[in-house]
Amino acid sequence: MKNLTIITEFVLIGLSGNPQIQTMLFVLFLVIYLLTLMGNLMMILVIRNDSHLKTPMYFFLGHLSFLDLCLSSVTMPKMLQNLLAQKKTISTWGCVTQSFFLIFSGSTEACLLSAMAYDRYAAICHPLLYSVVMNRPLCVGMIIAAWAVGFLNSLPNSLFTYNLHFCGPNVIPHFCCELPSLFPLSCTDPIANEVLLAGSCALLGFVTLPLILFSYSRIISAILVIRSSGGQGKAFSTCSSHLTVVLLYYGTALFRYMTPLSGSKLEQVVSIQYSVITSLLNPLIYSLKNQEVKAALHKMLKQ
Repeated sequence: MKNLTIITEFVLIGLSGNPQIQTMLFVLFLVIYLLTLMGNLMMILVIRNDSHLKTPMYFFLGHLSFLDLCLSSVTMPKMLQNLLAQKKTISTWGCVTQSFFLIFSGSTEACLLSAMAYDRYAAICHPLLYSVVMNRPLCVGMIIAAWAVGFLNSLPNSLFTYNLHFCGPNVIPHFCCELPSLFPLSCTDPIANEVLLAGSCALLGFVTLPLILFSYSRIISAILVIRSSGGQGKAFSTCSSHLTVVLLYYGTALFRYMTPLSGSKLEQVVSIQYSVITSLLNPLIYSLKNQEVKAALHKMLKQ
């Protein structure tokens, strides 16, 4: 290794090398980022200010909006900068740090989605015990556990990445520093890192996804028993919003981190879906399909 030049920065190719397309992409993603910030901040403010939204469901939803702000802010500012910059570089330290926060916020969101699924299961399947089961200490504990699991899932992967040596090439065919795109550039064998990343993501998925599927299988069974069409409609409306978010997030994230790297544009599209588009859609899905949120938003705007 003494005769090899150690890379100190990486070049992010991004979505396109055409300057005109880059300008169009900059405008598009700037609008998406601003809408994401406004939508999620609006959800946080509405939930904090309205006394009718002090239930566990909205407690988790407020934290989901905060996580979406974090997730989109990990990648979007650097992407927007590189779309206008001539020198599309990022330091090695900055690249590994970005990958750490990307896994951290993404893993935490996966845990939070499973907590939200359990909350809906408790509300629909055990309505009389809901306030007892989903008490404040349990909700806070689930939030703390979600952040802790996200941190513990991200930290080992990032620490092991610091042990890799990068001596060239230093071009990443991506718009951000994701570990699957970083490993092929290592001069040392990254097999241990690849196994650790796949194992940690698989473990996270196998713990959180079955909990979500179990919760919603019981929820669907309970909804079908409800005789009132109005009650069924309200229950389906609440749960379909959450299921839409889960499918969008889990489907793309697991595909990105659990499948072999191919270098195709599809991988960038998938990364945009779970790290950018999902954060934009979440406040729209939950606000447009939720009468209580719309009423609280209307009240806040009038004030």
